[in-house]
Amino acid sequence: MQALKVAMLGCGVVGTEVAARIQNRSDALAERIGAPLELSAIVVRDTAKERPGIDPSLLTTDAETAIAGADIVIELMGGIEPAKTLIRSALNHGSSVVTANKALLAANYSELMSAADTAGVRLEHEAAVAGAIPIIRPVGDSLAGDRIDRIMGIVNGTTNYILDQMDSEGWGFDEALKTAQELGFAEADPTADVGGHDAAAKAAILSSLAFHAPVSIDDVHVEGIADITPDMVATARDQGFVIKLLAVCERVSDSPAGSGLSARVYPALLGRSHPLATVRGAFNAVFIEAEAAGSLMFYGQGAGGEPTASAVLGDVVSVARRKVLGGRGQYERPFHEDSRILPISAITTRYHITLDVVDRPGVLAAVSEVFSDEGASIELMRQTVGEVDEQGTQHAKLVLATHSNTDAILRRTVDRLGGLSVVRAVKSVIRVEGQ
Repeated sequence: MQALKVAMLGCGVVGTEVAARIQNRSDALAERIGAPLELSAIVVRDTAKERPGIDPSLLTTDAETAIAGADIVIELMGGIEPAKTLIRSALNHGSSVVTANKALLAANYSELMSAADTAGVRLEHEAAVAGAIPIIRPVGDSLAGDRIDRIMGIVNGTTNYILDQMDSEGWGFDEALKTAQELGFAEADPTADVGGHDAAAKAAILSSLAFHAPVSIDDVHVEGIADITPDMVATARDQGFVIKLLAVCERVSDSPAGSGLSARVYPALLGRSHPLATVRGAFNAVFIEAEAAGSLMFYGQGAGGEPTASAVLGDVVSVARRKVLGGRGQYERPFHEDSRILPISAITTRYHITLDVVDRPGVLAAVSEVFSDEGASIELMRQTVGEVDEQGTQHAKLVLATHSNTDAILRRTVDRLGGLSVVRAVKSVIRVEGQ
């Protein structure tokens, strides 16, 4: 068959790897697709910049011309604009699009997927969520006949590496972050990772796909890991937990606010027997709970040029096969459920609370009274003797595990505990997941 022309927008680390694989594995790709791929143009900002392994004749700054002549467009520019405008242009030209742009999809998922559906082409985005881990097609295709109730994932390798080193090596946050940067796991500006924003974008995409309802990044509650301390990690270990930054996407039916969807990202305690607790280093994993299939976990490398390029090329092969076969492009109509997004305050959860208290009679009674007043209850209480301060006052560490309650009630309880005269400081508050 006639070659399918492929235009690529952007040529950074991932783009360079994708271009090399299209050119160096052309025969194998042609056998899998049923037609050869021809890299027709690579859109960059500076065509004079040296790019080893890239044919300079392919480089151009004219994105519209490159798109107009392509059967498939690969968008690896990142950011919102001009990526969004160029993707819309490609869809309007009848080109299928492959993208790894999680920020763009998290903000415009409904609009772009609907545009692809209207045009009868594909908008594939496997690489936008978990690198080389296949998760988009399993959720969108393999589990299409099932009902997904919950997704919980470690979807940011940087934060998982940091928390893993704090747990296994006893490092502080700053030391673990510095090492992650030296190893290339973290950017020079790690704010998007350690602040939870990267994971939140992925949570929005997964929620939209799994629950057939438009969820944007603005709907996702986000907390990062910058405040996690070695003492918090050690306390978690003593209690049989590990701390992970989790993206949690779920259908909620038991909230006082009614039914709806929840998408949230925060550091949480996982029991060490949970499958996600074993995910080490910069690896990612996604744990799915479905009505008929039960529990499933997808695990692998979630970042890096080669893993991301693998996911991009998998999408390219998928859309190319459809073009060869002449099939219609898009999934089912992606958004047919009218579900509201519930605030974090309405979610039922459990807290682990660590207090620095004065070690004297009446402390436990005062703490228990606050819980009773707020309608919350304590599942476990453990007190250990602490230091003696400069005034000669004996202190203690009080660790409290709560029963399940709404986040709003538990948050009010913590706020009141912090105001007690016997409480020197609320050292940590962290939610529990996976139980």
